[in-house]
Amino acid sequence: MKRRPSSCNPAELMQKSVTWLLFFSGLFWLLLLAYFRVIFNGGGTVDKFTNLQPTPSQTQPSQPDLLPPPDKPTPSQTQPSQLHLRPPPDSYPFIRALRTAENKSDPCGGRYIYVHDLPPMFNEDIVKDCKNLSLWTDMCKLISNGGLGPALENDEAVFSNSRMYNSNQFVMDLIFSNRMKQYDCLTQDSSIAAAIYVPFFAGLDISRHLWFPNVSVRDALTLALVDWLVQKPEWKIMDGKDHFMVAGRETWAFRRIGDGESEWGSNLFRLPAVKNMSILVVEASPWSTNDFAIPFPTYFHPTKDVEVFEWQDQMRKCERPWLFSFAGAPRPGYPQLIRGQIIEQCKISKFCHLLECVSGEKQKCHSPSNVMQMFQSSQFCLQPTGDSFTRRSSFDSMLAGCIPVFFHPATAYTQYTWHLPREYSKYSVFISEDDIRKKNVSIEERLLQISPEQVKIMREEIISLLPRLIYADPRSKLETLKDAFDITVQAVIDKVTKLRKGIIEGHEDPNVPEHLAWKYALLEDGQHEVGPHEWDSFFSKSKR
Repeated sequence: MKRRPSSCNPAELMQKSVTWLLFFSGLFWLLLLAYFRVIFNGGGTVDKFTNLQPTPSQTQPSQPDLLPPPDKPTPSQTQPSQLHLRPPPDSYPFIRALRTAENKSDPCGGRYIYVHDLPPMFNEDIVKDCKNLSLWTDMCKLISNGGLGPALENDEAVFSNSRMYNSNQFVMDLIFSNRMKQYDCLTQDSSIAAAIYVPFFAGLDISRHLWFPNVSVRDALTLALVDWLVQKPEWKIMDGKDHFMVAGRETWAFRRIGDGESEWGSNLFRLPAVKNMSILVVEASPWSTNDFAIPFPTYFHPTKDVEVFEWQDQMRKCERPWLFSFAGAPRPGYPQLIRGQIIEQCKISKFCHLLECVSGEKQKCHSPSNVMQMFQSSQFCLQPTGDSFTRRSSFDSMLAGCIPVFFHPATAYTQYTWHLPREYSKYSVFISEDDIRKKNVSIEERLLQISPEQVKIMREEIISLLPRLIYADPRSKLETLKDAFDITVQAVIDKVTKLRKGIIEGHEDPNVPEHLAWKYALLEDGQHEVGPHEWDSFFSKSKR
C-alpha cells in the first residue's frame, strides 16, 4: 500500500506561518493608512458614508419615501436664515417706534410723525413764487387761506353758512403741509416716529415748469431734494421706505418717459430713491406700487364737527328733480374717450341736466355755485374719464350727495382704496365704457332700473362717507370726526408699521409686479394672491 507524504514537516509549517503573518501585517497597515488619509483629507466623505439612512424595510410604515439628508454644508454655505439666526428685535433701529404703540397711556403711541426740516427752496420759496405757478390762473389768490383759496359767497343759497372756499384742484401739497402742522402727534425724535414726512411741494414746483421745454429745469429741484435726503441719518435707517410726501397732481406729471424737450413732466417718480418712498397724489398709476391716491380737495373745509353734521343734513333734504347730470366738455380729438356719446345720451333724455363746458359756456362750468347747484339737484352724476382717469368732479358730486356713475374702474375703485369702500356698488353705479362705445346700454334705462328705496340707501352711504372725503380747515381741528387727512396719515403709518414688523419677522418686502399693482391694491387684509379679474381688460398692456 502506497503511503501519502507527510504534511507535518515543522520547517515547512514555520515558513507558511511567517508568510501569512507578513501578509496580514501589511494589509493592516495599508487599511490604517487609508483610514487616516480619509479623516484628514476627506472628512465630508466619511460623513457621507457613516450617516447612511436605513433602508425602506427598516423605516417605520408611517414615514414613507424618506430622503437622505443633504450634504453637510461648509461654513461658507451656511446662511443665517438656514440657522434661523435673525437679529433680536431690540437690535433694529426702528424698534422704539414700534414699542410706543404698546404704551397704552400714551395717546400718540404708534402715531408719531417726524417732519424733515427742509431748506425753504423746497416749499416756502415755491409758495412765494406763486405768480409763476400757472400761466392762466392767479394762483397767488388761490393759495390764500392756508391753501384753501378765497372764501365763496353763498350764491343762491347753495352753500348755506358752511365753510366754503374756491379751492384749486392742484394745491394738495400746501393744504396737506398746513394740516400736518396741526397734527397732534408730531415729534422731534425720529427714532420714535411711525413715519417720516417730507414737506416738498412737488406738485407746485412742477406747475412752474410743465409748459416749458427745458427738462433740466423741471428736474433740478427734485434731484436736489434726493441729494439732500439720502445724506440724512433718518433716511439711511430704512433707505427711505418709512418716508412719505405729497405731490398734488396726477402721477403722470412726475413720470416723464424720456428726456426729450417735448416729453411731459419731471422724472421725480422714476428716481430710484423716490421709488422707496410712499407718494400721495390725487391720481395714482394703476401700474405702480409706491404712489397712492388721496381725494381731490373740494370746496368744503369745515372747522368743527357741527359744520359737517349741518352740511350732511342739508344734502339729505335737497330736492333732486333730475335723474342724472353731466358737467364737462367733449374731447373730439380723443376718439377713445366716451364723453361725446355721454353728452349725446344726455341731450336726448328728458331726465338729464347737461352743463356743457364749451366756448361761451365755460364760465358756467368754472362757477362753483353753478356746478354744485346742478349736483345738488341730481340723483346721479356721470363721471367719465377725461384728460386722465380721475376727476375732481367725482368728489364735488359726492359732496353734494349725488351718486356717482363711473365708466372705468381707475376713476375711483382702484384709486381711493383708503377712503372709499371696496364694495363699490354701495355708493356708486358702474357702466363699462366699452358698452357705451358699442351703444349696448342706455344710461337713462340703466338708472331707471334702480328703485327709489335703493337710491336713498346709496345716497345715505355717500353722505355718511363725507368726512373721509373732505379736508378740514388747516387753521383748526375737528373734534371727533376723521377727515381725509387723518385717514391718509393712518394708512401711511399702517403701511410702514407692517413693513417694519415684516422685517423683524424675516419676511421679505413683497416684490409686486408693477403691471399688477392695481390688483394688489384691492386685496383685503390677509389676502396675498391675485388672479384673473373682471377688470383685466381695462388695464391691459394695450391700454397703458
